[in-house]
Amino acid sequence: MSAAAVTAVALSLVSAIAYALAAVAQERLASRTTGTGLLRLLGTGAWWSAVGLNAGAALLHVAALKYGPLTLVQPLGALTLVAAVPLGARAAGRRVSTVEWRGTALTLLGLAALLVTASGPAPARMLSLTEALAVAGTTAAAIGMLSWPGARPGLRHATASGFASGVASALTQTVTVAATDRTGPLLSTEVVVVAVLVAAFAVGGLLLSQTAYRGGLGAPLAMVTLANPVAAAVIGLTLLGQGLQGGPTGVLLALAGAGLAAWGVVLLTRVAPQAAPEPADADEDHPVAAVLALEPGTATAEPALVPRQPGQPGHLTSH
Repeated sequence: MSAAAVTAVALSLVSAIAYALAAVAQERLASRTTGTGLLRLLGTGAWWSAVGLNAGAALLHVAALKYGPLTLVQPLGALTLVAAVPLGARAAGRRVSTVEWRGTALTLLGLAALLVTASGPAPARMLSLTEALAVAGTTAAAIGMLSWPGARPGLRHATASGFASGVASALTQTVTVAATDRTGPLLSTEVVVVAVLVAAFAVGGLLLSQTAYRGGLGAPLAMVTLANPVAAAVIGLTLLGQGLQGGPTGVLLALAGAGLAAWGVVLLTRVAPQAAPEPADADEDHPVAAVLALEPGTATAEPALVPRQPGQPGHLTSH
C-alpha cells in the first residue's frame, strides 16, 4: 500500500469515528423530540453539536479523498457503523451483544479485503461540469422518489441520505482535484458550481439522516453506510476510471469482501433498539396529582349550597 493510500486510510478512520459520534447524537436527539420542523432543530444545542461533528468528519473525509480514490475511501465509511455500535450501546446504558460483536468482526474482515483491492494511486481525473450536473440531477430525482410518503420511511430516508452523501463525496473529490490543479484558475465556474452542489447534497443528507434516525440507530445507519459507498463506487468506476487492483482475482476478492461486510452490517441491524425507560412519576399518589388526573364526570357530586331563604335559620343550607 502506497504512502498516499495509508494517509487516506488514517484520515478515513478518524472521520468515521467523528461521523459515528454525530450519528449517536442525532439518534438520541431524534428519540427525544417530535416534529420535523427545521426551526425546532436550529434552536437545539444538541443539533448544533451533531452538525459540528459532521462538519469535522466531512473535512477529514475531504482530506482523505485528496490522497485516495473513491473506491478506497468510501468503503471505510462502514467503520462509522462499527464505531457507532459500542458508542450507541454506551449512550443507551447497555452492553454490546454477541450478535453486534460478530457483525463488527465480519464488517472489518470484509473491509480488509476491499482495502487490498481498492488501494490504488491518488486520484487524478475529475468529473466534467456536464457529468457533475447529470449526476446531481439523477441523484436528486432518486432522492425525491425515496422521500415520497409511504411504507418504511426510516429506511427510505436513510437510503436517500446515503445516496446524497456518496454523491457529495464524489463531487467533493472533483472540487479537490480541480482546486489543487495548477493548470487552471482556482475558482473556475466548474469549481464554484460543483462546490454549491456539494453543499446542497451534504446538507440534504444530514437532514434526511436526522429524519431516518427516528426509527432507531442500527437499521437506518446501516442503510446509510451501504448506500453511500454504492453511489460513490458507481461514479468512481464508471465516470472516473478508478478500477480495482489485481485483475480478475482482485474483483473476486472485492466481491467476497463486499459480501462479508454486507453480512456484518445485516447482523448489526438485527439488534432491536432499546426503548428508553419511562420516568417514574413521583407525584402519582400526591393528592393534587390525583385531582388533576380525574376524568370529567368521575367525581362524586356534592350538594349545592344556596343562600338562606326568608324564614330559615341564619346559615347556608344544602339544596
